[in-house]
Amino acid sequence: MSLSNLAPIQELYVSHESALKLKTEAGTLPSWDLTARQICDLELLMNGGFNPLKGFLGQADYESVVETMRLADGALWPIPVTLDVSEAFAATVEPGQDIALRDPEGVILAILSVSDKYLPNKPREAEMVFGADDLAHPAVNYLHHVAGPVYLGGPITGIQQPVHYDFKGRRDTPNELRAFFRKMGWRRVVAFQTRNPLHRAHQELTFRAAREAQANLLIHPVVGMTKPGDVDHFTRVRCYEAVLDQYPSSTTSMSLLNLAMRMAGPREAVWHGLIRRNHGCTHFIVGRDHAGPGKNSAGQDFYGPYDAQVLFKEHEAEIGLEMVDFKHMVYVQEKAQYYPANEVPDGSTVLDISGTELRRRLREGIEIPEWFSFPQVVAELRRTSPARAKQGFTVFFTGLSGSGKSTIANALMVKLMEMGGRPVTLLDGDVVRKHLSSELGFSKEHRDINIKRIGYVASEITKNGGIALCAPIAPYTATRRAVREMIEQYGAFVEVHVATSIEECERRDRKGLYKLAREGKIKEFTGISDPYEAPSKAELVVDTENVDVDHCAHQVVLKLEGMGLIRN
Repeated sequence: MSLSNLAPIQELYVSHESALKLKTEAGTLPSWDLTARQICDLELLMNGGFNPLKGFLGQADYESVVETMRLADGALWPIPVTLDVSEAFAATVEPGQDIALRDPEGVILAILSVSDKYLPNKPREAEMVFGADDLAHPAVNYLHHVAGPVYLGGPITGIQQPVHYDFKGRRDTPNELRAFFRKMGWRRVVAFQTRNPLHRAHQELTFRAAREAQANLLIHPVVGMTKPGDVDHFTRVRCYEAVLDQYPSSTTSMSLLNLAMRMAGPREAVWHGLIRRNHGCTHFIVGRDHAGPGKNSAGQDFYGPYDAQVLFKEHEAEIGLEMVDFKHMVYVQEKAQYYPANEVPDGSTVLDISGTELRRRLREGIEIPEWFSFPQVVAELRRTSPARAKQGFTVFFTGLSGSGKSTIANALMVKLMEMGGRPVTLLDGDVVRKHLSSELGFSKEHRDINIKRIGYVASEITKNGGIALCAPIAPYTATRRAVREMIEQYGAFVEVHVATSIEECERRDRKGLYKLAREGKIKEFTGISDPYEAPSKAELVVDTENVDVDHCAHQVVLKLEGMGLIRN
């Protein structure tokens, strides 16, 4: 076997002296402040993790990757790595110009020599890369609702790597890992990709994979961006460190990968393979439904369970890594050990706990058996994810103006305060407008900003164990989803659709707003001249017509009890 996996790989950084000089010169260049995803991408571009890419994709490479999984020169590359920017910024830049790429603190990380400025075909990108233009896919939602409308392409000159204050000793560039493998004499290295905590089944599977491949094991978890709702990387790394003791230290190592996952299933598996080859690995474990995002809008899995393995196998030689099949491991009660699911002795009792069941046990404080996970891992998960009745949460009321949102929210607040136990904060639309968003108008853009501010404050309340009650109109599905994702990192998000009809809202119209809107004196008024996109999957729908407020608030209380968020 060639030892090319141990030779140094090309990076895009300039020397220290050149970097100092460029930093000074870059002070006069137009600047783009990178998003969290773009910082992850830039780091892997600069350190060689995305080799052979030399920068963000220009139009010809982008279109070729979308359509054929290859760069314009024919090299295998399945995922577009693009720099998306706003229309306003794009208008200030032309091909041939240099721009400074900065982190949120304003530190210059790199210079992009702009070769291309182009408008992507986002529906086509979604269809080809993710398999469907379906907003249930987190990366498709990101593409349409978060990413900027214009892409800039061109080569990168790396000045310095992004700063990480956490787990510094666990973060390695491709060249640092290759040097480590050289020093340790590791010729064959099997990489295990994960974005979840490791339980006993994972340990068994990785042991077996390394033994079958006669290779050393690199546990290589993603700590960049994963799927919204995943366990945060701080908790996961503490879990990984707790499990490392279970592996022989001379044959196993762990390194953190600052990758922004796209959850693109089969294409993502090929991408992960190329990235691991760049990090000096020779083998790669490809899981069932590898990097799958869950269910689509029709409730089906986005990708088949073995699609990723099939596509990887097709391109194995070109990727330059051997695939190791993911064996689904199950616990056999009579033997008190794990077996691959297809090797279970006849008549045995098989025990298994699904991800959903694990989350339920954590949420409800139910015991998690030792055969399933290590006590140290369970302890870490319980620290971050206490039983639901001890967590913060957000109740988010949405409905037309005059539907009764604020009235129910006020009644609910009193009921929750009466129960005690957690601080309760009401973020009412009008109050927020006065204290947080007094400079905003009522255009779609300003309304979105206002709702996201409410979401941000609610997420902080939730993170710190409090209860946030929000009662804005929040007419747009995409904005409500963004708020849900913000909050679900820290606790439950309970959407309550106050589904009062527009006729009833107009009849109540205490402020006379509907009358003014009908007369054209208020522009962009929800329900009259601007749409209200009713939630299709709200946790609770309440109708306030001919029902008193106390009853509506009580329905919410019952829902919260049913979800295990409060105990009476």
